[in-house]
Amino acid sequence: MIPKVFKEVIDLGDGREISIETGKLAKQAHGSVVVQSGKCMLLCTVVSNYKQSDLDFLPLTVDYREKFAASGRYPGGFFKREARPSDGEVLTMRLVDRVLRPLFPKDYHSETQVMIQLMSHDEDVMPDAMAGLAASAAIQLSDFPFECAISEVRVGRIDGKFIINPTRAQLADSDIDMVIGASMDSVMMVEGEMGEISEEEMVEAIKFAHEAVKVQCAAQIKLAEAFGKKEVREYEGEREEEALAQKIHEMAYDKVYAIAKAGSAKHERSTAFSEIKEEIKTSFSEEELEDFGDLISKYYNKAEKAAVRDLTLNEGLRLDGRKTDEIRPIWCEIDYLPSTHGSAIFTRGETQALATVTLGTSREANQIDMPSFEGEETFYLHYNFPPFSTGEARPIRGTSRREVGHGNLAQRALKGMIPEDCPYTVRVVSEVLESNGSSSMATVCSGTMALMDAGVQLKKPVSGIAMGLISDAETGKYAVLSDILGDEDHLGDMDFKVTGTADGITACQMDIKVKGLSYEILVNALKQAQAGRLHILGKLTDTIEKPNADVKAHAPKMVTATIPGEYIGALIGPGGKVIQELQKTTGTTIVINEDPVTEEGLVEILGTDQEGIDAVLAKIDSITFKPDVGSAYEVKVIKILDFGAVVEYVEAPGNEVLLHVSELAWERTENVTDVVNMGDVFDVKYFGVDPRTRKEKVSRKALLPKPEGFKERPPRDNRDRGRNDRNRDRKPRRD
Repeated sequence: MIPKVFKEVIDLGDGREISIETGKLAKQAHGSVVVQSGKCMLLCTVVSNYKQSDLDFLPLTVDYREKFAASGRYPGGFFKREARPSDGEVLTMRLVDRVLRPLFPKDYHSETQVMIQLMSHDEDVMPDAMAGLAASAAIQLSDFPFECAISEVRVGRIDGKFIINPTRAQLADSDIDMVIGASMDSVMMVEGEMGEISEEEMVEAIKFAHEAVKVQCAAQIKLAEAFGKKEVREYEGEREEEALAQKIHEMAYDKVYAIAKAGSAKHERSTAFSEIKEEIKTSFSEEELEDFGDLISKYYNKAEKAAVRDLTLNEGLRLDGRKTDEIRPIWCEIDYLPSTHGSAIFTRGETQALATVTLGTSREANQIDMPSFEGEETFYLHYNFPPFSTGEARPIRGTSRREVGHGNLAQRALKGMIPEDCPYTVRVVSEVLESNGSSSMATVCSGTMALMDAGVQLKKPVSGIAMGLISDAETGKYAVLSDILGDEDHLGDMDFKVTGTADGITACQMDIKVKGLSYEILVNALKQAQAGRLHILGKLTDTIEKPNADVKAHAPKMVTATIPGEYIGALIGPGGKVIQELQKTTGTTIVINEDPVTEEGLVEILGTDQEGIDAVLAKIDSITFKPDVGSAYEVKVIKILDFGAVVEYVEAPGNEVLLHVSELAWERTENVTDVVNMGDVFDVKYFGVDPRTRKEKVSRKALLPKPEGFKERPPRDNRDRGRNDRNRDRKPRRD
């Protein structure tokens, strides 16, 4: 028997709908929904253990997976089974996690899993835009202690008109691609890329998206009410001791405030704060420490946070002594690594990133193979964050979700500035060598300079800055912090990263922690960010004003050529013999792709030696050489046969044609060597394809004067000599 199904439908306003359904699948989960738009279907399940874990944080796992069966495909690789998540799946997990996590109570520590699966794919629906909706809808049906319904939508803009959840095809024509996560009353997360838009335009896009989110949140609430809203579970929260909290606040606040006001360096400041904490601990007995040890650390951290925030709000000062809009000292250097195709160092305060650029052919493109999207990237950026960058020693367990997310942000910031006619596949790698505040923005800056150092003709240089916000709802005071420190990242009410050129924003990432942040404050924060990134941009262009005119001497030069499709096989040769030998002798890399529309061959030649590249181009010219009928060409004898000589065109070596013995001279030629010999060079006339032999015909004698008194032999008359004539010549057969 099919159980009772509950369903809500969301109208997107342009004929498209999103439905949320529950009651049919995964009923043992604490909450489950199927979200559908078109043929795209997501199944989301949520489960949270009833027993609190021993951890002092929420062990929340958000997992998003796309099943290949959803698009009628097999997974790639030897084992036909979905394995580790792709970068695209990881990025979707991060989008959802960043909105959900702050809405759980700080003292809720139960193991919690949110699992979202793409079960059916639709080419016209991008599933990642509905993942946040699915997660929140499932949680609304559970008994989790969760603050309020949220949702996420993608917003694009085509011809000045905003659109919610555009298709991938529509995004190609859009100058905005942002995902906004929000509740009914607050925007909480923004991430995306833009085509050099203004701060005001960005805020308008956020407002438009927020209205759509409100509709989706209302649908979730309505579905939960119809299904039967569960009572929120009871759980054992963290122990609180108000008297102890007050005591520690009084012991720590003034001392922390004084150290924060001193404006010291990171390690000096950390040491001083640790000493205060240890001093407080020594004032307690061993029994008290055993009983209240965790609470002492917790209340000290609260006092430290309060003191640092108050210093900024009251005096406009920060931990390192800067004013709120002041940028740390910056120094840059290019061409640092002698063997790379391009390199640059960007250092801002105690954050440093070393970027390298590698140039390659289309063969080096990054292949994307997901159920919801297949394609390739000819520009991509990888970000590495080793533990020594923060002075730590910790296990290295492969590429983290954070590294994937930060690298993607920097890639989106820069990719719009790569020219469309760039012949190379370009890979940028950022090695974070020091970190104390936004290494992702340092990556954007070092990546910009490294690209220009490599000779990639960037349309415009890009810089980035990380910003923070501290606000007090009671007093109405707020402070926007430019170029935040690592310590300021977690104590503020908003941290956001903005990248752009001198003309507009190219990418952003925001996490807004305060409820009901006004758009006025958001615009002011973005304007301050603009001033900061323009200041940083000036430092970049002081180091390298414009891209180098050429790639480095040791870097590969890329030349492209187009050949008719009929010659692709000749260039490759049987079993790849021709192209392999050509690459070996010229020291180049040759890649041939066939244009699916024109069926022409697109040839990429990559090499460090210009002579080798020229040799390949000459070979291509030779293979694709096509003589004109009636024209004369210089040829060279390369082979002598009984019935003629094989000659090759001097201007197209390797392009051969037979010069028949009858076309050597006007006089009758008994032996080919009576007229020409190996290595002889002379001119011939090209007559095109002979209709009788169906082979190309050239003639030497056609360019020679006829001998005096020369008489051509009359053409042979074969009209009456057929099979019947031959039969009549035979003698009659005797019986």
